Amino acid sequence: MFRELVRKNKQLTVEECISVLKSETRGVLSVLGDGDYPYGMPMNHFFADDGNIYFHCGKFGHRLDAIKKHDKVSFCAYDGGYRKDGEWALNVRSVIVFGRMEIIDDIAQIVDITTKLCYKFTTDEEYIKKEIEENASKTLLLKLVPEHICGKKVLEA
Repeated sequence: MFRELVRKNKQLTVEECISVLKSETRGVLSVLGDGDYPYGMPMNHFFADDGNIYFHCGKFGHRLDAIKKHDKVSFCAYDGGYRKDGEWALNVRSVIVFGRMEIIDDIAQIVDITTKLCYKFTTDEEYIKKEIEENASKTLLLKLVPEHICGKKVLEA
């Protein structure tokens, strides 16, 4: 069902893909939006030990409406890249995940996952506690259940 990567010599292993998803803080989530136009938005994410990718969102809006209408999504994350000595071009690892999105409104799961997500950005426990207390009740979780993960290393020249 999913296309194979054409340039196999650039393909990342599954372990490398998961490493990018765990270490990077942001990516672009794409849904089928209004009028069947693609709608992509930058999102913070958390790759959990259960192999799913979690996002937080509000209880209404374009993204949520699109997911309720059509649960198939894609998510792309990429690292900051590196330059080899003496070269100007950037070497970047990118990962694309195709899967289905589930909406979670269980407050215990929301608190658990959003707390873990916060730790990707800060270890300030007072800040995290305050954010959770003020916003957990206004938040939903989106759970991306991967059906296909692929990644590649690209030389941006």
